[in-house]
Amino acid sequence: MRTTKLFFAVIGLFAIGVSAASAQNGLPDIGIQGNLALGVVKVKGPEKIVVETKDGVIDSILVSTTKFKKLPPDNLSLKAATDSSLEELSVGDRVLLTGQVSADKKSIVTTGVYLVKASDLAAQQAKQRAEWQSRGISGRVTAVDQAAGTITVEMRGITGAATILTVSAKEGAKFLRYSPESPRYSDALSSNLGEIEAGDMIQALGDRNAEANTFAAEEIITGAFQTVAGTVKSVDADKNEVTITDLVNEEDLVIAVNASSLLKKFPEEAAQRLAGFQAMMGSGGQGRPGGGQARPAGEGQGRPGGRMDLNEMLNRFPTITVSDLKPGDMIAVSSPKGKDPGRLTAIKLLAGVEPFIRMAQMAAGAQRGRGVSGSLNIPGLDSVEF
Repeated sequence: MRTTKLFFAVIGLFAIGVSAASAQNGLPDIGIQGNLALGVVKVKGPEKIVVETKDGVIDSILVSTTKFKKLPPDNLSLKAATDSSLEELSVGDRVLLTGQVSADKKSIVTTGVYLVKASDLAAQQAKQRAEWQSRGISGRVTAVDQAAGTITVEMRGITGAATILTVSAKEGAKFLRYSPESPRYSDALSSNLGEIEAGDMIQALGDRNAEANTFAAEEIITGAFQTVAGTVKSVDADKNEVTITDLVNEEDLVIAVNASSLLKKFPEEAAQRLAGFQAMMGSGGQGRPGGGQARPAGEGQGRPGGRMDLNEMLNRFPTITVSDLKPGDMIAVSSPKGKDPGRLTAIKLLAGVEPFIRMAQMAAGAQRGRGVSGSLNIPGLDSVEF
């Protein structure tokens, strides 16, 4: 009975994990539980398949009575399972194994293999990305009206231009909130409007009105995030950590990097050009450094018509590692608001941001290296890719 209950519980978690994996390309955090194992096929043989799980590699011993079932990625319920076979299984597919797990958790005599094809996941990922790009918004919450059930959101384009949008939830809308311990979508928790506060990061999927000033959302994901900028003081490549001196309060911060962190470097020319655009927008009499006048909703937000999404822009930039950083470099980091103010875990770490920092310092009347006050807007830093 306990195994049966666990099986259905893990099937539910498998659904969550596969949904997250379509965006994160990572393993769901289930691993090996009881007589179940969940992971990705690494090796396929006629009598054994090797599966990588969160808890390590496990050998799946196939027997004559092993049954194979395939699940569609958009409907991970047992009712949707169809008969499959070892021949249909491929390296890279995600599988839930049932059977008898050994005491050392190194092998499982497998009675059932529930698989989701990697090719099906890739197709779903492309579909989801296209939908979020065409029907999604990303920004920061500036106000919440609990009585009216609305959220005021400020969105920033690539050049820093601001768009204000009023978001409301459709009937039956899904609310999620990031865990303060993790920036991963798979770790997000069920939420509600009452948990959303000004300053939160928000992404929503839904529809705009004809005037492009309101947004009806069917999914709303929020989180308490922060952004910091500073000068690299030291680098510990073995620990994947960087210590920076925060440019606002001139205190040291430890920035931890993990497998989910995105590390990119702005090409010098691109950073100078975008910072210049921000300066021009800010000097246009709009009264907000680096902000500028509002554009029509959707401009610079990755809508159809050839405009580039912020995440798409960042993904084209060179990927770096902690080892590529050196003392004296300026970096900017987005992070969940954790319990330790002196230590942050990076969602995104961007190098090559000196032009944006210099612009913010000049706008605030500060001398370079003596802190930043006022507006610091680095394209793509606030947006989180699912």
